[in-house]
Amino acid sequence: MRAIRVASAALLGMTALTLTTPVAVAEGHGDGDGDSDRNITSFGFDVSPSTIAAGGRVTLSVNDCESETQVTSGVFDTVTLHRGQSTGSATVDWDAEPGAVYKVTFRCGHESGHTDLTIATGRPDDPTRPPAHRGVKAGVGGTAGGFDLSEIGLGAALVAGSVGAAYYWSRRRTGEQSG
Repeated sequence: MRAIRVASAALLGMTALTLTTPVAVAEGHGDGDGDSDRNITSFGFDVSPSTIAAGGRVTLSVNDCESETQVTSGVFDTVTLHRGQSTGSATVDWDAEPGAVYKVTFRCGHESGHTDLTIATGRPDDPTRPPAHRGVKAGVGGTAGGFDLSEIGLGAALVAGSVGAAYYWSRRRTGEQSG
């Protein structure tokens, strides 16, 4: 019976510690290699970055292609990588739909492969466009000053208090039953 109480106190203490730590959110799908949207070819290809804002520049890479490579997409002009050239770049159209996923096709000789390019919701600054109304600057959302020692101390005191209370109550109950 005592083991159950000790385990309960330990579980309560660990729960308090767990709830005070920030939760890490991982983004991604599958096994994390990002290749789930590609087909298999005898040559390698890549679009970097795979998510970009409208008007941004992407780097197009190809390797092990022994002929000229044509790179096409509905979101940028056709790019030709000549034999021996492994990289090129393209500018994403300004009218690309935010949040849309565009297919990028690499054609090496008679073989082709594709990958996806996602358009982010933000847009980079373009000096040729008039500035957009972006609203007021209202602070930085509570991340302005780094560490606040009083908040860290309060958090540590709450964690220590919950662990201490769990220990106290588990010991008190044990004492009540024996007497």
